[in-house]
Amino acid sequence: MSDTHAESIRFVRETTLPQAEPPVAERGVYKWGRENLFATPANTLLTLVSLYVIYLVLSAILPWLLNGVWNANSLTECREILAGETGGCFAVLVDRWSQLFFGFKYPSEEYWRPTLTFLLFFLAAAPVLFFDLPRKLLIFTAIFPFLAYWLIWGGPVLVPVVALIGFILGYLVYARLVTQNFAGGFFGGVAAAVAVWFLGGYLVEWTSGPTSLLAAVPSRDLGGYMLNFMLGVSCVSLSVPIGIALALGRQSSMPLIKWVSVVFIEFIRGVPLITLLFVASVMLAYFFPPESTVDLFLRVVIMITMFSSAYIAEVIRGGLAALPKGQYEAADSLGLDYAQAMRLIILPQALKISIPGIVNIAVGLFKDTTLVSVISMFDLVGMIRGPILASTDWNGVYWELLGFAALLFFVVCYGISQYSQWLERRLATDHR
Repeated sequence: MSDTHAESIRFVRETTLPQAEPPVAERGVYKWGRENLFATPANTLLTLVSLYVIYLVLSAILPWLLNGVWNANSLTECREILAGETGGCFAVLVDRWSQLFFGFKYPSEEYWRPTLTFLLFFLAAAPVLFFDLPRKLLIFTAIFPFLAYWLIWGGPVLVPVVALIGFILGYLVYARLVTQNFAGGFFGGVAAAVAVWFLGGYLVEWTSGPTSLLAAVPSRDLGGYMLNFMLGVSCVSLSVPIGIALALGRQSSMPLIKWVSVVFIEFIRGVPLITLLFVASVMLAYFFPPESTVDLFLRVVIMITMFSSAYIAEVIRGGLAALPKGQYEAADSLGLDYAQAMRLIILPQALKISIPGIVNIAVGLFKDTTLVSVISMFDLVGMIRGPILASTDWNGVYWELLGFAALLFFVVCYGISQYSQWLERRLATDHR
């Protein structure tokens, strides 16, 4: 066979080659590190500096955490156990956990009541936060505020029952009259609810006996992280609808409603929250009838709700302004009245745009609940600064207590942030 004939023969493989592993430089941790940590000389330098800083931080914190003392009765005993070594005195968290969570006046035999309320809160919030759940669960969501009030404060069960009946009757009157006139339905529902509460007050006073199913606990006995959580949930829940009403009022064509909303928003936004808390503590009681006694918790809720609703109103107003004019024209072309257009077309889009701003205010508001310690309300920070550090046993323990408080607030605020990001992705309608 000639060389020319041999070179003209071609070999065709009948089977495929087995799949080969990618090169080491193009897979796994090596690839990720090369692309993200050492892509350029500048990135390499920043990575090395960051690793050194992390090393310094961990070398200082880890011994303090790992050598921590969890079983001791005082700071002196902690120091004796450590014998000069580095370590945290976490025994204060074990010794004073009840005060950190429930305050120092709430009856210890009743701790199950706020604990049960806390667990039921997640069941009540689930259908609101995750709208794929059955809508029938919203019935329990509507009942939960009244049930939570009775569980935490105790006393006659008729108090939350009368309050719930007032809201139900007010809603029924509103639903009946709103089809004819929105203002008439709104004010009619409010009048019906107030009438029920007024008459129910006499009924509660007449039927209240010396005993009740749950022992009454006054508001001044609330404290610890329970107080922060109650203030945060109550004020955020109330400030969102009020903020929506203020945002709509600021854009209203009626001069009186518009200027009342503008003056309220600008005044509240120009005043520090701590000033409003002092007003709630000292001056707000003068605005109520002389014979009435409005407890401090309610006054603080009113002031914090006013403060946060003004900021939420501006966030929602920005969402309303971001909508194109064609959305309003589309609502008019469908023959919808003002209430229907806002409920079905305008507000859903504006609220979706406003989610990051509302969440930002909610997170800030939850952290700002610690300011109530300046008006002698023993929240989590107030308990740390007051009864715990004032005791001779634990005077001098700072990092452990404040770090624990920071951890609790971080868990809640981070959870809110992650939920808002999930909600934004879920409601995203644009495909990029």
